[in-house]
Amino acid sequence: MKVAFYPGCVSRGGCPELYPSAVKVAAQLGLELEELTDVGCNGAGVLSREVSDPINARTFAKAEARGLSTVMTICSTCTGVMGQANIKLREDASYRERINREFLADEGLAYRGTVAVKHLLWILHEEYGLDRLKTAVKRPLRGLKVSPFYGCYIRRPDAIIEGKPQRKQYLERVIEAVGAEVVDFGGKGRCCGFPILTANETNSMAMVAAHTGEAKGKGADCMVTPCPLCHLNLDGAQPKAEAQTGAPIGLPILHLPQLIGLGLGFSSEELHLKRHIVPTANVAEKVQLLT
Repeated sequence: MKVAFYPGCVSRGGCPELYPSAVKVAAQLGLELEELTDVGCNGAGVLSREVSDPINARTFAKAEARGLSTVMTICSTCTGVMGQANIKLREDASYRERINREFLADEGLAYRGTVAVKHLLWILHEEYGLDRLKTAVKRPLRGLKVSPFYGCYIRRPDAIIEGKPQRKQYLERVIEAVGAEVVDFGGKGRCCGFPILTANETNSMAMVAAHTGEAKGKGADCMVTPCPLCHLNLDGAQPKAEAQTGAPIGLPILHLPQLIGLGLGFSSEELHLKRHIVPTANVAEKVQLLT
């Protein structure tokens, strides 16, 4: 399967371990990635759709020009922002034509509305297939207890990002597909606290402590998330959250490709687990014991 790959900025910036892990996992699974290297940021955080929609229309047009119908992301925020733009551009032909005329024509581009925006998590379920993923697993992670953390963006309503009800269980199914045990908890679909970090750090840290503390209290060895911004807060800010609450947590936070990569047989070094703020040694040790 060939897709246009939109890695986003955080997978190369704040979470540089995510990009190489995703690329390795995709190659192992036979997902052919054509990375879009001549496109811009999707406009996350920009309040004006008149600014962000043309940027995304250009990205979609670039994918169409390559003959590709799927833009794959590894970031929930990218999925949400681009997905919302795509709904508007695809369903409102007059709006799309205006964007094409005013912003894309000078480059000889035009978006026809044929692209779908999908997170790697969705592609694994809906195109690749979990049965196929299970057969690719070389090191079943039996005995590793993993809590899923979706965050708020990737589970937003259909009208926002073309979500589907069944997608609210996709992380659990991937955890099971690689042989690990799901440790469910109530905060898995709530905000990680990252969006309010600079406005209200105290509440943001309280959210980090609540989510990671609940999962750890229920016996999780680690947590997995499809969102690098959630990872930045849950992993990077966890020591500060511990200091604020006065209680130790120490719960490693894995990116989705890292968890899958462990099941595929990659080493902790190949998946750059040592780049995390919260040490992942207990996960690596447990996985090695399972081999």
